[in-house]
Amino acid sequence: MVMIPFALAAITFAINAQSTNVDFQSLLKRNNGTSNGGNNGAPRYAQVIRPSSFAVLDTVPPPTQANGSTLFFPPGTDADSLAAKPFLIYDDAFYDIIGSDPTLTLIASTDGDPLFHEANTWYPPTDEMFFVQNAGAPDAGTGLAKSAVVEKISLAQAQQIASQGNGTGQVDVITVNSTVQVVNPNGGTNFQGKLVFAGEGQGDDVPSALYLVDPVEPYETKVILNNYYGRQFNSLNDVAVNPRNKELYFTDVTYGYLQDFRPAPGLQNQVYRFNYDTGAVGVVADGFNMPNGLTFSPDGKYAYVADTGTAAGFWGSNYTKPASLYRFDVTDDGLFENRVTFAFVHSGVPDGVHCDSKGNVYAGCGDGVHVWNPSGLLIGKIWVGSTSANFQFAGQGRMVISAETKLYYATLGAEGADITSANYSG
Repeated sequence: MVMIPFALAAITFAINAQSTNVDFQSLLKRNNGTSNGGNNGAPRYAQVIRPSSFAVLDTVPPPTQANGSTLFFPPGTDADSLAAKPFLIYDDAFYDIIGSDPTLTLIASTDGDPLFHEANTWYPPTDEMFFVQNAGAPDAGTGLAKSAVVEKISLAQAQQIASQGNGTGQVDVITVNSTVQVVNPNGGTNFQGKLVFAGEGQGDDVPSALYLVDPVEPYETKVILNNYYGRQFNSLNDVAVNPRNKELYFTDVTYGYLQDFRPAPGLQNQVYRFNYDTGAVGVVADGFNMPNGLTFSPDGKYAYVADTGTAAGFWGSNYTKPASLYRFDVTDDGLFENRVTFAFVHSGVPDGVHCDSKGNVYAGCGDGVHVWNPSGLLIGKIWVGSTSANFQFAGQGRMVISAETKLYYATLGAEGADITSANYSG
C-alpha cells in the first residue's frame, strides 16, 4: 500500500515533465540534489551548493576578515569537503557543463616557483598545451633579472592519468626554447595556425610586444608588434582573436611596473586591436583600473574584459576596486560599445577568461574556475582552493588549469569555443 502513492507520484512526475517540455533527467537532478554538499543525483566528484543555503548566514564577518583575499566556504563545507568533490553545482545548468563523470587531477607541482601561471593555449596538431611561468614573482626570480619561460605538456600523457586525483611526476613539463625569446610572456592565443604570446617586456630597453611563435621545433619566433606610434606599451597582458574580423585584440596594463620590472607607465591602461596584415593598431576601450583577461563569445558578437583593479602590485590590495568582468557589444567593424558589468568575483580577481561553445563564460579566480551562463548567473565552480590565473579547453571535454605552483587536468562535458580553427583565428 505504501508503493501505490509512490507509483502515482512517479507517473505524475513523468507526465508533468513531458507536458512542460522539460528534460526528464534534468528534473531528476533537480529533485535529487540536496541543499549543500550533497551527492544524490550528482556525479561522484560533484556536489550541489544551493545559493539559498547561504543567502542568510548566522554570522557575517567584517571586511577585515572576509574580503577578496579570503575563500568562501558555504555552510556545511570546508576545504577538505570541497577538494574531495571539486565540481560545485550552483545551478542545474552546471550539470551540462560538467557531464556525467567529471574528474580533476593534479598533474604537476612545485615547492614555490610559479611555473604554471597563464597563457594556456592548446595546439591540436601535436595535442599539447602551452603555458607560461609567472613574470615578476619573487619565488621565481623572474621579471628584471631574468625572463619567465614558455612551457608545454602532452595531453596524451595527461589523459593517461585522468581521474587519479594526484598524478604529479607522470607528465613531462617541457621548456620551450624559441628562436627569439618571448620576454616575460603572460597571455597567449591561437592565430593563423600558430601561437601569439603577449610579452610584458623587461626594464627600459626591452619593450612589451606581441610574438608570433611556431609551436613546433625549432619554435621559429618573431616580434609582430612592439610599439604604439613609437611609444612603448606598459606591459601587454592578454590577447585574443576577434572571430569576425580575425584581428588580434589585447590588453595593456601597468603590472610590469607594479612588479618592479618595467618603467613607469607612459600610456593609460586600455584595450587595443591590431591588424597583422596591415600593421594598423588602435584603441577600442579604456576607462579601466587594470584591464586583464580578454575573450570573445563564440560568434564574436560580445567581448569580455576582466578588470583586476583590486590587485595592484606594490600598491597593495584595495577591495573597493574592481574584481569584475565587463561585457561589450562588438560592432560589425570591430569596435566595442555598450559596456555592461557582467560579473563581480567574490574571491580573488577574474584573470584569464574564456568561453565554451555554448557561450558560457569561465574565469580563473581566487579559488578556482568560476562559470557563468551568458546572462551572468554564476552556475558553478571548479574548486582548486587557490588562485587559478588561467586555464584553457582542449577541444571537447578537456581542460588544463594553471594554479601558479600547481597544474591540473580536468575532464568534463563542455567543449571550448573553436578558437583553434582557421574559421575562428584565421
